[in-house]
Amino acid sequence: MDARSEYALRDEIVRIGKLMWEKNFIAAGDGNLSVRVGSDRLLCTPSGLSKGFLNADQLLVIDMQGNKVGTNFGVARDLVPSSEIRLHLECYRQRADVQAVVHAHPPSAISCTLVGISLAKCILPEVVYDLGTIPTLPYATPTSVEGPERIRDLIGAFDALMLERHGSVTVGKNLWEAYMRLERLEHSALIALQANAVQPVSPLASNQIQKLVKMREKVFSQRGRDVCAECNACMVSDRHSSRQTA
Repeated sequence: MDARSEYALRDEIVRIGKLMWEKNFIAAGDGNLSVRVGSDRLLCTPSGLSKGFLNADQLLVIDMQGNKVGTNFGVARDLVPSSEIRLHLECYRQRADVQAVVHAHPPSAISCTLVGISLAKCILPEVVYDLGTIPTLPYATPTSVEGPERIRDLIGAFDALMLERHGSVTVGKNLWEAYMRLERLEHSALIALQANAVQPVSPLASNQIQKLVKMREKVFSQRGRDVCAECNACMVSDRHSSRQTA
């Protein structure tokens, strides 16, 4: 990737980080973003800084082991990658098609994990069509190796995941796609949270789900990816939890 492209990606990360902060998807130093800038290099946000107030020179280039590379002077000299970069690296290892990863702490989506509202249920048609389903993985200690271990088995089949009590991981073919999936995830979580406060929400009917699945089958077959069918993924968290405790 040439220098001009890296400069453009730096500007995109800064803009998206500000959007995430403005929309309350992150607070303080929460969250992180990364994007490929070569076969073995990533551009990522640094640890400890608010993503709402970054400048392009503060972003870091790292290798696929998470080590900082390149020049070591200027405003980024003393900055380091977030320890949560492990989540990003696991996504890239498991998915050659993934070019960008966004990790955030969206409040409605996290609230759903606290009260047992499944985002994997096929409730909203636009979510089924756009994201498929959003599984919630068992709790993992933040910044530890547990997070990558949790997502390893499932990131190959899903573009958006929730880590219980912690946050979201969304991936895409570019930064904007990964960010837009975060928006979709949090918006659907807010609807689910508010609706379930009135009464338990039933999923779409089987025939309705099948129509949506057929609409997106072409996209998923091109990626060689799994497709949600009749809300089978609603039980993915239970199955994953059983594997972890077996």
